[in-house]
Amino acid sequence: MNVTTLSIDLAKSVFQVCGVNQAGTEVFNRQVRRNKLLETVLLYPEAEIVMEACSGSNYWGRAFIQHGFRVKLIPPQHVKPFVRGNKNDRNDAFAIAEASRRPNLIFSQPRSIAATDMAVLHRIRDRRQSSLTRLTNQIRGLLNEYGIVIPQGVEPLRRHIPLVLEDAENELSHLMRAELQSLFEEWCMMESLIKQHDKAIEQYARNDAQATLLMTARGIGSITATALMSVMGSPAHYKNGRHFASSLGLTPSEHSSGGKQRLGRITKRGSRYVRRLLVQCAMSHIRHLNNRTDNLSIWLKKLKERRGPQVAAIALANKLARISWAMLHKQQEFKLN
Repeated sequence: MNVTTLSIDLAKSVFQVCGVNQAGTEVFNRQVRRNKLLETVLLYPEAEIVMEACSGSNYWGRAFIQHGFRVKLIPPQHVKPFVRGNKNDRNDAFAIAEASRRPNLIFSQPRSIAATDMAVLHRIRDRRQSSLTRLTNQIRGLLNEYGIVIPQGVEPLRRHIPLVLEDAENELSHLMRAELQSLFEEWCMMESLIKQHDKAIEQYARNDAQATLLMTARGIGSITATALMSVMGSPAHYKNGRHFASSLGLTPSEHSSGGKQRLGRITKRGSRYVRRLLVQCAMSHIRHLNNRTDNLSIWLKKLKERRGPQVAAIALANKLARISWAMLHKQQEFKLN
Protein backbone atom coordinates (compact mmCIF):
# COMPACT_ATOMS: atom_id res chain seq x y z
CA MET A 1 0.00 0.00 0.00
CA ASN A 2 1.03 3.62 -0.56
CA VAL A 3 2.93 5.44 2.17
CA THR A 4 0.86 8.42 3.36
CA THR A 5 2.94 9.47 6.38
CA LEU A 6 6.68 9.63 6.93
CA SER A 7 7.68 9.99 10.58
CA ILE A 8 11.31 10.88 11.20
CA ASP A 9 13.16 10.46 14.48
CA LEU A 10 15.83 13.15 14.14
CA ALA A 11 19.45 12.70 15.16
CA LYS A 12 22.89 14.05 14.24
CA SER A 13 24.04 11.62 11.58
CA VAL A 14 21.71 8.57 11.51
CA PHE A 15 17.93 9.12 11.29
CA GLN A 16 15.11 6.65 11.76
CA VAL A 17 12.44 6.92 9.04
CA CYS A 18 9.12 5.15 9.44
CA GLY A 19 6.62 4.91 6.57
CA VAL A 20 2.96 4.40 7.46
CA ASN A 21 0.02 3.80 5.12
CA GLN A 22 -3.48 5.22 5.34
CA ALA A 23 -4.63 2.45 7.68
CA GLY A 24 -1.85 3.28 10.15
CA THR A 25 0.13 0.12 9.36
CA GLU A 26 3.89 0.30 9.33
CA VAL A 27 5.23 -0.21 5.78
CA PHE A 28 8.90 0.19 6.60
CA ASN A 29 11.02 1.45 9.49
CA ARG A 30 14.71 1.81 8.74
CA GLN A 31 17.79 3.87 9.45
CA VAL A 32 18.90 6.52 6.97
CA ARG A 33 22.15 8.44 7.07
CA ARG A 34 22.07 12.22 7.03
CA ASN A 35 23.32 12.63 3.46
CA LYS A 36 20.64 10.22 2.21
CA LEU A 37 17.64 11.58 4.15
CA LEU A 38 16.36 14.06 1.56
CA GLU A 39 16.91 11.54 -1.22
CA THR A 40 14.87 8.94 0.72
CA VAL A 41 12.03 11.36 1.46
CA LEU A 42 11.78 12.43 -2.19
CA LEU A 43 10.82 8.84 -3.08
CA TYR A 44 7.42 9.48 -1.44
CA PRO A 45 6.21 12.81 -2.88
CA GLU A 46 2.61 12.33 -1.70
CA ALA A 47 3.51 11.60 1.93
CA GLU A 48 3.04 13.94 4.87
CA ILE A 49 6.13 14.39 7.05
CA VAL A 50 5.90 14.50 10.85
CA MET A 51 8.75 15.06 13.30
CA GLU A 52 9.26 15.94 16.91
CA ALA A 53 9.81 19.64 17.58
CA CYS A 54 13.45 19.51 18.62
CA SER A 55 16.90 20.66 17.59
CA GLY A 56 17.22 20.45 13.81
CA SER A 57 13.48 20.09 13.16
CA ASN A 58 13.13 23.65 11.85
CA TYR A 59 15.99 23.16 9.37
CA TRP A 60 14.67 19.87 8.02
CA GLY A 61 11.12 21.20 8.03
CA ARG A 62 12.11 24.13 5.82
CA ALA A 63 14.07 21.80 3.53
CA PHE A 64 11.09 19.50 3.04
CA ILE A 65 8.66 22.38 2.53
CA GLN A 66 10.87 23.72 -0.25
CA HIS A 67 10.31 20.42 -2.06
CA GLY A 68 6.54 20.67 -1.72
CA PHE A 69 5.95 18.46 1.32
CA ARG A 70 3.49 19.12 4.12
CA VAL A 71 5.39 19.18 7.42
CA LYS A 72 4.07 18.94 10.96
CA LEU A 73 6.07 19.23 14.17
CA ILE A 74 4.80 17.53 17.33
CA PRO A 75 5.78 18.57 20.87
CA PRO A 76 7.82 15.70 22.38
CA GLN A 77 5.53 15.35 25.41
CA HIS A 78 2.69 14.33 23.08
CA VAL A 79 4.78 11.58 21.49
CA LYS A 80 5.98 9.85 24.65
CA PRO A 81 2.62 8.18 25.54
CA PHE A 82 2.66 6.33 22.20
CA VAL A 83 6.06 4.66 22.66
CA ARG A 84 5.39 0.94 23.00
CA GLY A 85 7.83 -1.44 24.62
CA ASN A 86 11.43 -0.40 25.11
CA LYS A 87 12.61 3.01 24.03
CA ASN A 88 14.63 2.82 20.83
CA ASP A 89 14.76 4.64 17.51
CA ARG A 90 12.37 2.24 15.77
CA ASN A 91 9.71 2.57 18.46
CA ASP A 92 10.22 6.32 18.67
CA ALA A 93 9.71 6.78 14.93
CA PHE A 94 6.52 4.71 14.94
CA ALA A 95 5.28 6.59 18.04
CA ILE A 96 5.64 9.87 16.13
CA ALA A 97 3.46 8.45 13.36
CA GLU A 98 0.89 7.21 15.89
CA ALA A 99 0.76 10.59 17.64
CA SER A 100 0.27 12.41 14.34
CA ARG A 101 -2.98 10.48 13.75
CA ARG A 102 -4.67 11.81 16.90
CA PRO A 103 -7.62 14.02 15.84
CA ASN A 104 -7.22 16.78 18.45
CA LEU A 105 -3.43 17.06 18.47
CA ILE A 106 -2.03 20.57 18.00
CA PHE A 107 0.88 20.75 15.57
CA SER A 108 3.46 23.48 15.11
CA GLN A 109 5.13 24.67 11.93
CA PRO A 110 8.86 25.04 11.18
CA ARG A 111 10.26 28.48 11.91
CA SER A 112 11.33 30.72 9.06
CA ILE A 113 14.97 31.81 8.73
CA ALA A 114 14.13 35.27 10.13
CA ALA A 115 12.29 33.79 13.13
CA THR A 116 15.13 31.34 13.73
CA ASP A 117 17.68 34.16 13.62
CA MET A 118 15.73 36.12 16.20
CA ALA A 119 15.22 33.06 18.43
CA VAL A 120 18.96 32.32 18.33
CA LEU A 121 19.80 35.94 19.19
CA HIS A 122 17.44 35.85 22.16
CA ARG A 123 18.86 32.55 23.39
CA ILE A 124 22.42 33.85 23.30
CA ARG A 125 21.38 37.09 24.99
CA ASP A 126 19.49 35.24 27.71
CA ARG A 127 22.47 32.98 28.43
CA ARG A 128 24.85 35.93 28.64
CA GLN A 129 22.41 37.88 30.81
CA SER A 130 22.22 34.93 33.22
CA SER A 131 26.01 34.67 33.24
CA LEU A 132 26.31 38.40 33.92
CA THR A 133 23.92 38.10 36.87
CA ARG A 134 25.89 35.17 38.32
CA LEU A 135 29.16 37.05 37.82
CA THR A 136 27.74 40.15 39.52
CA ASN A 137 26.64 38.10 42.52
CA GLN A 138 30.00 36.35 42.69
CA ILE A 139 31.90 39.64 42.71
CA ARG A 140 29.70 41.04 45.47
CA GLY A 141 30.00 37.82 47.48
CA LEU A 142 33.78 37.65 47.19
CA LEU A 143 34.22 41.29 48.21
CA ASN A 144 32.01 40.67 51.24
CA GLU A 145 34.70 38.23 52.48
CA TYR A 146 37.03 41.25 52.73
CA GLY A 147 34.52 43.49 54.46
CA ILE A 148 33.57 45.40 51.29
CA VAL A 149 29.83 45.63 50.65
CA ILE A 150 28.53 46.91 47.32
CA PRO A 151 24.84 47.79 46.93
CA GLN A 152 22.76 45.61 44.65
CA GLY A 153 22.36 46.55 41.01
CA VAL A 154 24.48 47.04 37.93
CA GLU A 155 25.19 50.76 38.28
CA PRO A 156 26.54 50.57 41.86
CA LEU A 157 28.88 47.77 40.85
CA ARG A 158 30.12 49.70 37.82
CA ARG A 159 30.89 52.74 40.01
CA HIS A 160 32.36 50.99 43.03
CA ILE A 161 34.73 48.39 41.54
CA PRO A 162 37.25 50.96 40.13
CA LEU A 163 37.21 52.74 43.50
CA VAL A 164 37.80 49.48 45.36
CA LEU A 165 40.72 48.60 43.07
CA GLU A 166 42.33 52.02 43.63
CA ASP A 167 41.83 52.03 47.41
CA ALA A 168 45.13 50.95 48.93
CA GLU A 169 43.78 51.00 52.49
CA ASN A 170 41.23 48.20 52.15
CA GLU A 171 42.03 44.60 53.09
CA LEU A 172 42.31 43.28 49.54
CA SER A 173 45.43 41.18 49.04
CA HIS A 174 47.52 41.36 45.88
CA LEU A 175 46.00 38.09 44.71
CA MET A 176 42.42 39.24 45.26
CA ARG A 177 43.11 42.61 43.68
CA ALA A 178 44.44 40.92 40.54
CA GLU A 179 41.49 38.50 40.42
CA LEU A 180 39.02 41.34 40.97
CA GLN A 181 40.55 43.24 38.08
CA SER A 182 40.18 40.14 35.87
CA LEU A 183 36.57 39.61 36.96
CA PHE A 184 35.68 43.24 36.33
CA GLU A 185 37.16 43.11 32.83
CA GLU A 186 35.11 39.97 32.16
CA TRP A 187 32.05 41.72 33.55
CA CYS A 188 32.55 44.76 31.29
CA MET A 189 33.07 42.56 28.22
CA MET A 190 29.89 40.58 28.91
CA GLU A 191 27.87 43.74 29.46
CA SER A 192 29.19 45.11 26.17
CA LEU A 193 28.11 41.94 24.34
CA ILE A 194 24.61 42.16 25.82
CA LYS A 195 24.34 45.78 24.70
CA GLN A 196 25.28 44.68 21.18
CA HIS A 197 22.46 42.12 21.29
CA ASP A 198 20.02 44.77 22.51
CA LYS A 199 21.07 47.12 19.71
CA ALA A 200 20.62 44.41 17.06
CA ILE A 201 17.20 43.47 18.44
CA GLU A 202 16.09 47.10 18.57
CA GLN A 203 17.22 47.72 15.01
CA TYR A 204 15.38 44.63 13.78
CA ALA A 205 12.23 45.68 15.63
CA ARG A 206 12.29 49.17 14.09
CA ASN A 207 12.57 47.72 10.58
CA ASP A 208 9.92 45.02 11.00
CA ALA A 209 6.27 46.00 10.61
CA GLN A 210 4.95 43.19 12.83
CA ALA A 211 7.31 44.02 15.70
CA THR A 212 6.45 47.71 15.39
CA LEU A 213 2.78 46.79 15.60
CA LEU A 214 3.33 44.77 18.79
CA MET A 215 5.22 47.64 20.40
CA THR A 216 2.10 49.80 20.25
CA ALA A 217 0.85 47.81 23.25
CA ARG A 218 1.79 49.43 26.54
CA GLY A 219 4.70 47.69 28.22
CA ILE A 220 5.85 45.67 25.19
CA GLY A 221 9.25 46.81 23.97
CA SER A 222 11.56 45.63 21.23
CA ILE A 223 12.90 42.63 23.18
CA THR A 224 9.46 41.28 24.14
CA ALA A 225 7.99 42.00 20.69
CA THR A 226 10.71 40.14 18.79
CA ALA A 227 10.64 37.26 21.30
CA LEU A 228 6.88 36.92 20.80
CA MET A 229 7.32 36.88 17.02
CA SER A 230 10.03 34.23 17.17
CA VAL A 231 7.74 31.94 19.19
CA MET A 232 4.41 32.68 17.53
CA GLY A 233 5.48 32.71 13.90
CA SER A 234 2.20 33.23 12.08
CA PRO A 235 -0.94 33.93 14.18
CA ALA A 236 -2.77 31.53 11.85
CA HIS A 237 -1.04 28.68 13.70
CA TYR A 238 -3.29 29.36 16.71
CA LYS A 239 -7.07 29.23 16.96
CA ASN A 240 -7.36 32.34 19.10
CA GLY A 241 -5.55 34.42 21.70
CA ARG A 242 -6.33 32.00 24.49
CA HIS A 243 -4.73 29.19 22.51
CA PHE A 244 -1.54 31.25 22.16
CA ALA A 245 -1.53 32.17 25.87
CA SER A 246 -2.02 28.49 26.70
CA SER A 247 0.97 27.55 24.52
CA LEU A 248 3.09 29.86 26.71
CA GLY A 249 1.90 28.20 29.92
CA LEU A 250 -0.06 31.24 31.14
CA THR A 251 -3.40 29.48 31.68
CA PRO A 252 -4.41 27.67 34.90
CA SER A 253 -3.78 23.97 35.28
CA GLU A 254 -6.84 21.82 35.86
CA HIS A 255 -7.46 18.76 38.00
CA SER A 256 -11.20 18.17 37.79
CA SER A 257 -13.23 15.09 38.57
CA GLY A 258 -16.82 14.13 39.31
CA GLY A 259 -18.18 17.28 37.72
CA LYS A 260 -16.25 19.51 40.11
CA GLN A 261 -13.77 21.87 38.47
CA ARG A 262 -10.48 22.51 40.22
CA LEU A 263 -8.10 25.09 38.76
CA GLY A 264 -4.54 25.44 40.03
CA ARG A 265 -1.44 27.38 39.18
CA ILE A 266 -0.42 28.17 35.62
CA THR A 267 0.86 25.23 33.61
CA LYS A 268 4.25 26.82 32.77
CA ARG A 269 4.37 25.03 29.42
CA GLY A 270 6.06 26.40 26.35
CA SER A 271 8.74 29.08 26.29
CA ARG A 272 9.83 30.02 29.79
CA TYR A 273 11.85 32.92 28.37
CA VAL A 274 8.86 34.57 26.65
CA ARG A 275 6.66 33.91 29.67
CA ARG A 276 9.19 35.67 31.89
CA LEU A 277 9.34 38.66 29.56
CA LEU A 278 5.55 39.01 29.59
CA VAL A 279 5.48 38.85 33.38
CA GLN A 280 8.15 41.58 33.50
CA CYS A 281 5.99 43.71 31.19
CA ALA A 282 3.05 43.11 33.52
CA MET A 283 5.07 44.14 36.58
CA SER A 284 6.00 47.40 34.84
CA HIS A 285 2.27 48.06 34.41
CA ILE A 286 1.66 47.42 38.10
CA ARG A 287 4.43 49.78 39.21
CA HIS A 288 2.84 52.69 37.31
CA LEU A 289 -0.85 52.15 38.04
CA ASN A 290 -1.56 55.08 40.35
CA ASN A 291 -2.21 57.82 37.79
CA ARG A 292 -3.83 55.72 35.05
CA THR A 293 -7.57 55.69 34.41
CA ASP A 294 -7.97 53.50 31.30
CA ASN A 295 -10.09 50.34 31.47
CA LEU A 296 -7.09 47.99 31.52
CA SER A 297 -5.51 49.82 34.46
CA ILE A 298 -8.81 49.96 36.37
CA TRP A 299 -9.26 46.20 35.91
CA LEU A 300 -5.67 45.61 37.02
CA LYS A 301 -6.06 47.81 40.12
CA LYS A 302 -9.13 45.89 41.26
CA LEU A 303 -7.43 42.55 40.64
CA LYS A 304 -4.30 43.65 42.50
CA GLU A 305 -6.34 44.75 45.53
CA ARG A 306 -8.34 41.53 45.52
CA ARG A 307 -5.64 38.92 44.76
CA GLY A 308 -2.27 40.64 45.22
CA PRO A 309 0.39 41.87 42.78
CA GLN A 310 1.75 38.44 41.81
CA VAL A 311 -1.59 37.03 40.67
CA ALA A 312 -2.37 40.33 38.94
CA ALA A 313 0.93 40.19 37.06
CA ILE A 314 0.27 36.65 35.80
CA ALA A 315 -3.28 37.60 34.75
CA LEU A 316 -1.99 40.64 32.86
CA ALA A 317 0.75 38.58 31.22
CA ASN A 318 -1.98 36.23 29.97
CA LYS A 319 -3.95 39.20 28.67
CA LEU A 320 -0.85 40.65 26.95
CA ALA A 321 -0.30 37.34 25.16
CA ARG A 322 -3.91 37.43 23.92
CA ILE A 323 -3.61 41.07 22.91
CA SER A 324 -0.41 40.31 20.98
CA TRP A 325 -2.10 37.53 19.04
CA ALA A 326 -5.13 39.72 18.30
CA MET A 327 -2.98 42.61 17.04
CA LEU A 328 -1.08 40.38 14.62
CA HIS A 329 -4.20 38.48 13.57
CA LYS A 330 -6.27 41.62 12.88
CA GLN A 331 -3.31 43.84 11.94
CA GLN A 332 -4.55 46.55 14.27
CA GLU A 333 -2.73 48.72 16.78
CA PHE A 334 -3.50 48.42 20.46
CA LYS A 335 -5.85 51.14 21.70
CA LEU A 336 -6.65 51.88 25.33
CA ASN A 337 -10.25 52.72 26.25
